[in-house]
Amino acid sequence: MDSASFTTRFAPSPTGYLHKGHAFSALTAFAAARSAGGRFILRIEDIDATRVRPEYDAALLEDLAWLGLSWETPVRRQSEHLDDYRAALERLVRAGLVYRCFRTRREVLDEIARAPHGPGEGPQGQAFRGAPLSAAEEARRLEAGEAFAWRLSLDAARAALGETAWAGLGFVEQGCGPAGERGHIRARPERAGDVVLARHLAVTVDDALQGITHVIRGQDLFEAAHIQRLLQVLLGLPEPVYRHHRLLTADDGRRLAKRDRAEALRDLRGRGVTAQDLRAELGV
Repeated sequence: MDSASFTTRFAPSPTGYLHKGHAFSALTAFAAARSAGGRFILRIEDIDATRVRPEYDAALLEDLAWLGLSWETPVRRQSEHLDDYRAALERLVRAGLVYRCFRTRREVLDEIARAPHGPGEGPQGQAFRGAPLSAAEEARRLEAGEAFAWRLSLDAARAALGETAWAGLGFVEQGCGPAGERGHIRARPERAGDVVLARHLAVTVDDALQGITHVIRGQDLFEAAHIQRLLQVLLGLPEPVYRHHRLLTADDGRRLAKRDRAEALRDLRGRGVTAQDLRAELGV
């Protein structure tokens, strides 16, 4: 395969130390790029200012180098490219496809509990559907300095695309979704509801700007493809191929996660595990 036709990425957030699950995902993407004679890109997704820490950023570079990975430089850090995301957001605002949501997380969850829709942001995967406030009420809240989040309006997006295009929305899965999904997948963004836009928008814009042709990541992000595919169509961005891979799990069957304090790669090194040992264990 021509290297220009295959570009993939590993895009960690420096909100904790990397663990085996991250290593498996990074190595899987890196091996796919090498096998295709393509490009491997490292991107730092650091727009969550409340959780990002410089020590995590430095540690992840050290961990990935220890694993034997190499990547193109300079590394794109999302915090340095906010204007790109603002420009995309402004396009969606002008098209009437987003709205300001002033609800607190508790209020959103209460609303979900009254009208569950599917696998969205609620504790059991329920989806939130809202609507813009009146111009007067929105102006009052903005004047009062109330916090808000931009949400994508699925009703407005569906109306803008039309029923035929909406029904034809889909993506190609070359890996495997959590329920064995593969091949051409019909996108179902309605299952996620009116999502908070920030992270989805940044990822979608970055993938387009960096020429990502293959999105290789864990099955926990399979549902995100449904929303990101919609954003690609709304913004006229290219469509990548998706390859979702299996997730590593702990002894109790739960997937490895930072929040559960999965053993960090730096701790593995500290007890004498080599990169070769870990790669052999992971099979990549």
